[in-house]
Amino acid sequence: MSAVFDWSFFVTIPFWGLMILAPTWSWTRRIAGSPFIVLPTLVTWLIAAVPVFGPLWTLVTNPSLTGFQELLADPAAVTAIWAQIIAWDLFIGRWMYLDSRDRGVHPLIMAPVLVLTILLSPVGLPLYFAIRSLVRTPAPHVGSPA
Repeated sequence: MSAVFDWSFFVTIPFWGLMILAPTWSWTRRIAGSPFIVLPTLVTWLIAAVPVFGPLWTLVTNPSLTGFQELLADPAAVTAIWAQIIAWDLFIGRWMYLDSRDRGVHPLIMAPVLVLTILLSPVGLPLYFAIRSLVRTPAPHVGSPA
């Protein structure tokens, strides 16, 4: 299960790398534009979650701190929850990247915000909201009504 745990993050690195290191490259926008970039991590989640799906389902439908503590003693459960967190972080980072490009936020401002989102998305997302409130509104997309 250790390899699956590691894999859940490693499959996101290319996407984060594009958004942070090559944000203006046309292929970055195309790749990040797809919500399917989270699929490799969700497949990892599925691999880890299947063996613990019963207890996991019971816990998410009737959560308790003690129940989570007990479930997290299982490496498959920890791996599933980790993969879910990683997928969510990437999905949030993807939205932030796309929105920042539409709003004209400079990539040098966004790079540390995206790194912070990888590490602590509950800090990175509000920080981006603060930055977002300071920049111009997005330009209308081609083909959208004026």
